[in-house]
Amino acid sequence: MSNTRIERDSMGELHVPAEALYGAQTQRAVDNFPISHQRMPAPFIRALILAKAAAAKANVELKQISEGQGKAIVDAAQGLLEGDFMRHFPVDIFQTGSGTSSNMNANEVIATLASRLLGEVVDPNDHVNCGQSSNDIIPTTIHVSAAMVLHEQTLPALLHLVQVIEQKAEQVHPFIKTGRTHLMDAMPVRMSQVLNGWAQQLKANIGHLQDLLPSLQALAQGGTAVGTGINAPPEFATRFSQQLSSLTGVKFTPGKNLFALIGSQDTAVAVSGQLKATAVSLMKIANDLRWMNSGPLAGLGEIELQALQPGSSIMPGKVNPVIPEATAMVAAQVIGNDTVITIAGQSGNFELNVMLPIIAQNLLSSLELLGNSSRLLADKAIASFKVNEARLKEALSRNPILVTALNPIIGYQKAAEIAKKAYQQGRPVIDVALEHTDLPRSQLEVLLDPEKLTAGGV
Repeated sequence: MSNTRIERDSMGELHVPAEALYGAQTQRAVDNFPISHQRMPAPFIRALILAKAAAAKANVELKQISEGQGKAIVDAAQGLLEGDFMRHFPVDIFQTGSGTSSNMNANEVIATLASRLLGEVVDPNDHVNCGQSSNDIIPTTIHVSAAMVLHEQTLPALLHLVQVIEQKAEQVHPFIKTGRTHLMDAMPVRMSQVLNGWAQQLKANIGHLQDLLPSLQALAQGGTAVGTGINAPPEFATRFSQQLSSLTGVKFTPGKNLFALIGSQDTAVAVSGQLKATAVSLMKIANDLRWMNSGPLAGLGEIELQALQPGSSIMPGKVNPVIPEATAMVAAQVIGNDTVITIAGQSGNFELNVMLPIIAQNLLSSLELLGNSSRLLADKAIASFKVNEARLKEALSRNPILVTALNPIIGYQKAAEIAKKAYQQGRPVIDVALEHTDLPRSQLEVLLDPEKLTAGGV
């Protein structure tokens, strides 16, 4: 087989593609797991490569490997990250539950490149994996990759969405619309009050995610196989975290209890749960936008979302709320991802969780989806929608629920009679109230003024 080479590991020989940087253990994983044809996420592989560089630096400091070996490993890792590194990581997501295949994939690729740079053998296990086990490096990489994506993508995107919502709230403050409960007409609200409610939902979610960052930035590294730290120097965890913090710009620390961080994935479950809560908030915002935009003639038609593409292959002129729809689908996917992570989190059997790859995949997927959809929702839906003021005023003028403001003066039963008549006759409530109370129009105009009613009093 001219396009392959022979590689050896503890189980024997096998053929590996001639140009592949990886070795026998990676090839066994490729052969063993032709399941989804989905690779581990790029942010995970990036974090794993950075972790290998940090480990090499720590091992040089602790005199576990030579300076030449350490420099070669670091240079190999940096070279990978500067290029199309994902082509060297073919292992399927659905692999051994510890992620050992992905760990050895990284060890083999980096060892090959480091050996070329150094001009002597850099061993995947003895040098690149020095002081590590798959059982601590993969849980560590889950935390590192999620923390980096949160810092670099998800939180900035959510903060951007909040900023855009609050800016839009200022712009639409003059507009008053019919409020709705149970999808039925209720008391009036300002458009700004609606949007600021959305902003507060998201601020709360952002705060909860930020509260989880210290736990996410606490690492399992140093626990090695079962949490005892066998084959790792006592100072390795601290030195590793220091080096990784320097490489990433994110402050990482050794975990307080390495047994907990290797045997469970409770932090990932907690982060996923908060991402689910964020998805629920985005679903609410997306659906509010869809309802307000509905029509434009036979629906509410309160706002007009930016027209982005034709909405139908058969109905000319139709335009649909595509960004809110995409956001709602993202929310559904994130909720589904959380279910997978919840089930996977229960697979912490004794000293090791054995569903680590699928936790990594789903957690990073949720982080990326929420970040990308939040920016789209901000820039292509909320920032650009137009208010249909005429439609708002028309609905307000005919809203019989405004009679609620008369309760303290004429009583609930009398007010209910007026509301029913106004609705049945399709007339403004002020006209009906004028006929069925002793209140003059001037007083009714003050009592039923929608602007005053949005302030919570009369």
